[in-house]
Amino acid sequence: MTGMIKTLSMVDSVQWDSYVKQHPKGTFYHLSGWKEAIEFALDHRCYYLYVTQDEQIKAVLPLVLLDSVLFGRSLVSTPFCIHGGVLADEECYQAQLIEFTKTLANELNVEFVEFRIADSMDSERFGLATPAQESHALFGCEIANSDEAILASIKKKQRAVIRQSMKSNLSYKIEDNIDNLFDIYSQSVRNLGSPVFSKKFLQRLFENFSKQCDVLTVYSGARPVSSVMSFYYHGQVIPHYGGGTVAARDLKSNDFMYYQLMCHARHKGCHYFDFGRSKVDSGAYKYKKHWGMKPTPMVYQFYLNNGGALPQRNPNNPKYALVINLWKRLPLKASQVFGPMLSKYLG
Repeated sequence: MTGMIKTLSMVDSVQWDSYVKQHPKGTFYHLSGWKEAIEFALDHRCYYLYVTQDEQIKAVLPLVLLDSVLFGRSLVSTPFCIHGGVLADEECYQAQLIEFTKTLANELNVEFVEFRIADSMDSERFGLATPAQESHALFGCEIANSDEAILASIKKKQRAVIRQSMKSNLSYKIEDNIDNLFDIYSQSVRNLGSPVFSKKFLQRLFENFSKQCDVLTVYSGARPVSSVMSFYYHGQVIPHYGGGTVAARDLKSNDFMYYQLMCHARHKGCHYFDFGRSKVDSGAYKYKKHWGMKPTPMVYQFYLNNGGALPQRNPNNPKYALVINLWKRLPLKASQVFGPMLSKYLG
């Protein structure tokens, strides 16, 4: 059985989002608001494909073309996001989209297509006959039913750090703009040697998901020191863009922030804290384990359009070490100007 393959337009976005929300494996990152933000703020061409049968959506696949002189051409589902890949009612529709994607990859002359899939069984059903990459792991935990129970559920050593942060002069606000967030996030990623996304992109996401998004900023006295933009979806809170200033480490303000976010999310009716993905054995990976959360392998499935080896575009690649070290030394304003020129291709 096959249906008709179409490309998403804004007219169809309500139907697309409705399908994603009712699908048992639909994620926040499959929603059409990402397409609009990526096109508007990053100027990438999107191929959000879907299959219809009897005028009903039967499968969806969000794809984005990344075309860079430095990093080559690729199709990714979905860049700048944690999850991606096909959602389908039946495997026949999934197969139809995969075959169409292979043809599209050839027409666009991309090196590879990348699918970010949380479920390894889904990965096996893709039938792409290529190795999978398990470079990342997912973290998360259930949110207990009171602030005290949330604290008690955190691993003992991390709980002690949070208690210590509560003795400092820290407070937090839920803010209606991204000004503090962008400034703090810029500092945080620059200090890690990574280019920051444009403020235009974060602002567009904040606007597109205004009913499913907020910013929590931690203050030391009157000074903002940590901030995080979180998304809310199906009872989950998803802290996606966040970080702290240099002072955050001694103040333990990031630890304070994530604990307060758990409590805030519980009051909003959330039951799950989605701590996102981290590269295996990275500092963020170890930090999340310290909270007592167990890593779940995340499978990246590739279709290699012209054969060859899997791409190794990650900070652990030795050839990027010099650039990363130099980036850490950039003045903040320079990193905010030049960072978005690179980050838009590092999805």
